[in-house]
Amino acid sequence: MSDLERQERLQIMLSVEELAALEDWRFEQRMPSRAAAVRELLRRGLAAEGKLVARPGSKSGDFGVLEPGPEPEDQDPA
Repeated sequence: MSDLERQERLQIMLSVEELAALEDWRFEQRMPSRAAAVRELLRRGLAAEGKLVARPGSKSGDFGVLEPGPEPEDQDPA
C-alpha cells in the first residue's frame, strides 16, 4: 500500500447543483478524482480558517488534507 493510507471513509450527500459545481471545479483544476477534489477543497477551507500553513513550493497536486506536501527543492538564487 502507498505511504499515505486512508483508512476512514466519509460519505456525503450532494444536490445535483453541488455535484455539478464540484465536477466543474475538479475538471478546471485537472484533479484526478472526486475524492482528490474534495480533499483539496477541504484543505483550502481549513487553511482559510488558519488551521493549516501551506509550505513553500507545495502544489494542489499534493492532495493531502492534513499531511504536509513535499519539501521544495533547494534553489540557488544566482
